[in-house]
Amino acid sequence: MSRRPGNPARRLADGGSLPFVGSMHSKSRSSPILSVALLVVGAILLIGYCYSGSGGRISDREALSKAEGGASCTLEIQRSIPILKKAYGDSMRKVLHVGPDTCSAVSSLLKEEDTEAWGVEPYDLDDASANCKSLVCKGLVRMADIKFPLPYRAKSFSLVVVSDALDYLSPKYLNKTLPELARVSADGIVIFSGHPGQQRVKGAEMSKFGRPAKFRSSSWWTRYFVQIGLQENEPAIKKFEQASLKKSYKPACQVFHLQSSD
Repeated sequence: MSRRPGNPARRLADGGSLPFVGSMHSKSRSSPILSVALLVVGAILLIGYCYSGSGGRISDREALSKAEGGASCTLEIQRSIPILKKAYGDSMRKVLHVGPDTCSAVSSLLKEEDTEAWGVEPYDLDDASANCKSLVCKGLVRMADIKFPLPYRAKSFSLVVVSDALDYLSPKYLNKTLPELARVSADGIVIFSGHPGQQRVKGAEMSKFGRPAKFRSSSWWTRYFVQIGLQENEPAIKKFEQASLKKSYKPACQVFHLQSSD
């Protein structure tokens, strides 16, 4: 993980970092005008530093995806919201998103009428935007390790949407995570998963997620759902396909629809 830059205001205040400032301390009497000027410059640098990571820039993962030709399934969710609303109707009223860059997904969902949204970031919230920090402060986004039980009661959400998260889990942890997602959902789970062969930068993944993504085929996922006792949501699949056809929407990621736990 990259080191955060030091506070520029502190560097200016440290007399040893600038020879000119150090020489000023050697004098018994300093110019009031110069002192005020230094304070103003330090304040400007501090303000610029604080705002350098907020708003108006895409996330590291989004930039990584674009640079390497891969498809971000979290970005795909934002494209698919009108299709999901057609397929799930009232089940879109309370949505939990689970996956990297959850702040962007939650922000898009909150723009929809009659939709409440929450998010779980499985990895970290480093370099979070001002909007993301606001969502965290409001309790709408939280960081949690999805390899362990989620901090929610059963059926807390009408729909759970997952993206760019399960591809980084081995079957050992999928065995725990998928049933847990089914537990906290009332009307179903939607999984956005990468296609086999999609590109990613292995070095960046290892530092961020601990392991490279493993993109599995649709047949693998189908067999796995049966193995752990989760059934596909056939009515939702049909509605999603019909809405996609009408809107000429073709997902860049694999999309799976599962029923919730009984």
